[in-house]
Amino acid sequence: MAQQDDFAPTVAMADASAQALDIRFTGSGSEYFRIWIVNLLLTLVTLTLYAPFARARRIAYFQNNTLVGGDPLGFHADPWKMFRGYLVVLLLGVGYWAVSNFTPGLTWIALLVFMALWPALWRASLQFRLRNTSWRGVRLSFLGDLKGAYLSMLPFFLPALAFVLFLPEVVDGEEMAPEVARRSGIVFGTVVLVFLALMPWLMARIKRYQHGGYAFARQRTELRAGTGRFYGLFMKTGGVSLLVAFVSGALIALVLFVLARGMFSDMAAVQRRALFTLIVPVALGVIYLLIPLVSTPYFSARFQNLLWNGTSSEKVRFSSALRFRSLFRVTLVNWLLIVVTLGFYWPFAKVRAARLKLESMSLEVDGPVDDWIASAQRADKGVLGDAAGDFFGMDMGL
Repeated sequence: MAQQDDFAPTVAMADASAQALDIRFTGSGSEYFRIWIVNLLLTLVTLTLYAPFARARRIAYFQNNTLVGGDPLGFHADPWKMFRGYLVVLLLGVGYWAVSNFTPGLTWIALLVFMALWPALWRASLQFRLRNTSWRGVRLSFLGDLKGAYLSMLPFFLPALAFVLFLPEVVDGEEMAPEVARRSGIVFGTVVLVFLALMPWLMARIKRYQHGGYAFARQRTELRAGTGRFYGLFMKTGGVSLLVAFVSGALIALVLFVLARGMFSDMAAVQRRALFTLIVPVALGVIYLLIPLVSTPYFSARFQNLLWNGTSSEKVRFSSALRFRSLFRVTLVNWLLIVVTLGFYWPFAKVRAARLKLESMSLEVDGPVDDWIASAQRADKGVLGDAAGDFFGMDMGL
């Protein structure tokens, strides 16, 4: 269980009628290991066809062990409907691969078909997942409209479409002409730079749509976080990455300098060059590993806080106080143990990370929560009531 000092202190609300609901995770690594190993073996034996059933078991385990105000979340999805969604994604992926490999001139058509279908499937996935999640006998729902799904998701496909339309086609085995190589470099560099510059804006649109569609007991949430805060987070994360690269590079250069002046000084020039040829790639690999080791938990912690501290409805406010140093410590230990155990620590790592992230969050509800839950139960008919919305729903694994 995460220690309380890992999290920032909760600020009490001035409204005396507000009720705080903490979030606790009761799962254990040993329990989840048994689920994980069975899921892994069956997925391999069935050539990934068991993947949606494995996902259903995994989601059910984590949600059933997530307590909100002392009551667990429920998960009621039919794995066969999740299997249907998996087949749709599989067919789309195989179809796009076949077109791009055997008829590359038609890749842009396959991409347009994918663009036309994916936002609608993504919205259906959100509806399916939320509709099959419950708390205190009342199901959640997702109310985002289809237009919003397309407006928020389609811009993510524009870089891929630009590559398909503007990059010159190169025939395998033929040498690329200098002017073609120059044009390819200009197109690639321009698209990548524009996409990176717009990434925070695109992410803000996605999350504003997603967090603005969550609904529970007639309470619909809204994300109140400006695009500028997303840009600030991305810029700070980039700064952290550069700082890690600079500091680790300087330390490695210092170590190499000391070694060169000491134990390497008596070696012949050819031997020193051979040794440095071996050491330098290793040093670069260490830097390459250190950057995500630090920047990933930094971004994850700040991103979770940004999203959930800005998400609220009329009667419900979320809060998140996940600290970078706590997530970094858990991430570091998880990485080391996963490597040492050849991957078998993975389920324990997932449980540790989930506990830290979930228990850094809480909810504040205005008024007696039992009253409006009871009202919502009468309207929703409980978790065994109207399931017609699930008939055309599917889970896309998103």
